[in-house]
Amino acid sequence: MSGAEGLSGSAIAAAGMRVQQGRLRVMAENLANAQSTASTPGGDPYRRKIAVFEPVGAEAEPVGRVVRDTSPFRVIFSPGHPAADERGNLKLPNVNPATEAAGLRAAMGAYESNMKVIATLDDLNRRTIDLLKI
Repeated sequence: MSGAEGLSGSAIAAAGMRVQQGRLRVMAENLANAQSTASTPGGDPYRRKIAVFEPVGAEAEPVGRVVRDTSPFRVIFSPGHPAADERGNLKLPNVNPATEAAGLRAAMGAYESNMKVIATLDDLNRRTIDLLKI
């Protein structure tokens, strides 16, 4: 078989759930590090990560990778901070908690939708079997 015929609806929904799990892990890590600073004066802090999933054929697992967000770090003036540079500037991660929270909500919604698909397909299969018993 080729194309979508080779996978069941449950397998496709389960793959979608794995994709959302990956996104959730990356966004949770970003939120956990949103206020971290460098370990050395003038050094770079945590850099935001982004989960990227490549479209693949219907018979393959989603291919994912994590890339670093190259947007600039936030900079504040904090001359007393141990990680501040010689001018007193402190680099903070390029993580926006509001953006991460919105992404978490979207990923959770997609995850829950895939769970509902699996539950609906299981219910349809059970009802079909019940009809065949009659």
